[in-house]
Amino acid sequence: MTIATQSNHAILIVDDEPVVLSALKETLEREKFQVVACSSPIKALAILEERDFAVIISDQRMPEMLGLDFLIESRRLRPHASRVLITAVLALPTIVDAINKGEIYRFVAKPWLREELLATVRNAIHRHDLITHNEVLQAQTQQLNAQLVAANSELERKLADLERQRQQLDAANAELSTRFESSLELCRRILTAYDPILGGQAKALVEFTSRMAETEHFTSEERHALNSAAWLCDLGLIGVSRELLRSFRANPGQLTERERATLHHHPIYSQTLAALVDARPDIGEAIRAHHERFDGTGYPDGLAGKNIPWVARCLAVAVGYVESGLPKQAAIDQLLAKAGTHYDPEAVRLFLKVSNLVHLPRQVREVMLDELEAGMVLASGIYSPHGLLLIGEGQALGPATIAKIRSHNQVTPISQRLLVFL
Repeated sequence: MTIATQSNHAILIVDDEPVVLSALKETLEREKFQVVACSSPIKALAILEERDFAVIISDQRMPEMLGLDFLIESRRLRPHASRVLITAVLALPTIVDAINKGEIYRFVAKPWLREELLATVRNAIHRHDLITHNEVLQAQTQQLNAQLVAANSELERKLADLERQRQQLDAANAELSTRFESSLELCRRILTAYDPILGGQAKALVEFTSRMAETEHFTSEERHALNSAAWLCDLGLIGVSRELLRSFRANPGQLTERERATLHHHPIYSQTLAALVDARPDIGEAIRAHHERFDGTGYPDGLAGKNIPWVARCLAVAVGYVESGLPKQAAIDQLLAKAGTHYDPEAVRLFLKVSNLVHLPRQVREVMLDELEAGMVLASGIYSPHGLLLIGEGQALGPATIAKIRSHNQVTPISQRLLVFL
């Protein structure tokens, strides 16, 4: 028995005739194949138990064991090896049956042709490589599938956890929302118990600000701030005596400086109390500034123009309408008269647009300054605060005209309503 250097493409040849065995070994080694030659099929099986081979070549007629039986047994030990049978005499049906059942890969007849033998060996090695590579791929695929199953299982678990957390969060949010709404309603009832007029005004104020908040002119945070501020903006009046409230409503011009200062501080008190219900700063800022005036003469901080938060400017218009105590048309006229001084004209336009207090002809609609678009036709002229006609009724608006209107508004706010034809 002769053993060559082991490799992944090692070839085992088995033949009881030394001359044939030597010829086979020499032929294959000349082609740089690494060969193990063995004259005994029994010893060859022992070798197969210890190491792998890409190709096993066996003679058929051997005294210890027939070559076909040896190859059948070698298949059990090394199933991936390509098995080649060399023989001079063997029934064709037996060979075909062995090949079909996978017992042998190829049959080589004695005497063999060198090129035929080498081609058979090369194909046998290629088959072995394909089988082993496929087995590695299958093992990797199974491993990846197992990892994928585990990952999917973990993902499903995490998704289930997230869904459970989402449901818990939704339930918590719903409970918080219910409690928050209950807190707002409780504040309104406290106002009502202290002064029924304050409670009624709070309810009306919330109705108007809710319509304003539904428009696209607010962010989600501003919508929440406007609605909450409407509920809470007069909480500070609880600290004002009922007698002072009655005096203010009956004859505000006869209040003393001290009494006026007390009333002017109620937005600060309201801001402090509102923080106990909702501590978000923008709500407190809107409440504190809802009595500021557009021209800077309001209270408590004397803010002016766009230094007053947008939410507070809108809230101020609704408060002005509700607290005026005037008939509807008179209250609207007062808002329009004070637009540009007490109130932001754009906030006044938004209030009138959404409040449905003014019934316009079917073919006319009210718009805000930032809603003007090229192609619109004015249903009423636009005038300066001093009565100067800027744009006449029936004029179609173009980009240049709109730019002119907005530029003029930056210098001198346009206080009137903006009406256009549909």
